[in-house]
Amino acid sequence: MRRVKGISDLDMLYIMPKGEWDNYKDGGQSKLLSDAAAAIRARYPKTTVRVDRLVVQAVYSNFTVEAQPVFEQDDGSFKYPDTYNGGSWKITKPRDEIQAMSEFVAEKNNNLRRLCKMARAWKNKHGVGIGGLLIDTLAHNFLKSTSEYDDKSYLYYDWMSRDFFAYLKDLPKQDYFAALGSGQRVKVKKNFQRKAKKAHELCLKAIEAEGKDNQNDKWRAVYGRLFPAAEKVEKAALTDRAGHAVRMTEEFPEDVFATIDIRNNIRIDCQVEQNGFRPASLREMLSNRTLLMPRKKLTFSVVETDIPGSYGLFWKVLNRGQEAINRDCIRGQIVADEGYKRNVEHTKFKGDHVVECYALINDVVVATDRIHVPISANQEDEDE
Repeated sequence: MRRVKGISDLDMLYIMPKGEWDNYKDGGQSKLLSDAAAAIRARYPKTTVRVDRLVVQAVYSNFTVEAQPVFEQDDGSFKYPDTYNGGSWKITKPRDEIQAMSEFVAEKNNNLRRLCKMARAWKNKHGVGIGGLLIDTLAHNFLKSTSEYDDKSYLYYDWMSRDFFAYLKDLPKQDYFAALGSGQRVKVKKNFQRKAKKAHELCLKAIEAEGKDNQNDKWRAVYGRLFPAAEKVEKAALTDRAGHAVRMTEEFPEDVFATIDIRNNIRIDCQVEQNGFRPASLREMLSNRTLLMPRKKLTFSVVETDIPGSYGLFWKVLNRGQEAINRDCIRGQIVADEGYKRNVEHTKFKGDHVVECYALINDVVVATDRIHVPISANQEDEDE
């Protein structure tokens, strides 16, 4: 099977013959999924096939197909099996959602689909562990709340981005939202308001940079590498600031990994150690606005995640600021974890340093997090 670039999974319904209903209607949810899995294995014997709570998964490299056997109802909805807590039949209404989406897209000058894509780019860039249906629902709710962009197009997407994230950051925290068309409950796995507030601030900075050389870089801070940048300008600027050639060693997840589809949450922290001092949490130090001094040992590790089961982990350490440029020591390479889910560094020179992690399942990045490491002085300064 060939994978569609940028797509990590495909969800599909398989409409069962109506005559099969009597064989499964009385507590046959698990049997239906097991029978569907057996049929797929018989057709694709080399493929890994497994039964999940609601679906049958066919697992390929970088790609998963989730098939859900359903029974069509007279009103066009579908009954699907849920094996949780002894089994039950649930109702889904994808046709209502598709129709409502199509009608709304036309009313909003096609801006809904484009905003959904932009919001997914933000989700993947900033590790916002929420599902695609919730993204679509939030984008729809925003455009429904305003007529400002009903007749606008690309020229106004900077303002639309600003207003969208302003809308998200001010939403009250709640457990679910109602999906467009069907009213189906869309669960909120993780609150997104804090990261939306950060995105809103980044949008304001990007709008302020209108017409400047760094304008594209500002938007890349919001949406990632999918937003075009003028790399030649960036290299020239760095060389000019350093007075000598600077190696551009930074790697980007969009270039290193085949697929990024953030659906889980992960959180890293760092233990700061120095002889004669009690170990401290970097996040606690940052919340107290405490800057780091040189000669500290930094141990970064995963402290929280909702990823089920095992996963792969990669690290990226990026040195930013004039001192990193002067030393030609930007770093930024993405490297695999050595198996301990931690990365040890030492503070050496001043500047804003950034450490990121990427968690992968089946070669798909499903969660990411970053932490800033502000160092206030050079090691040489302390030696004087």
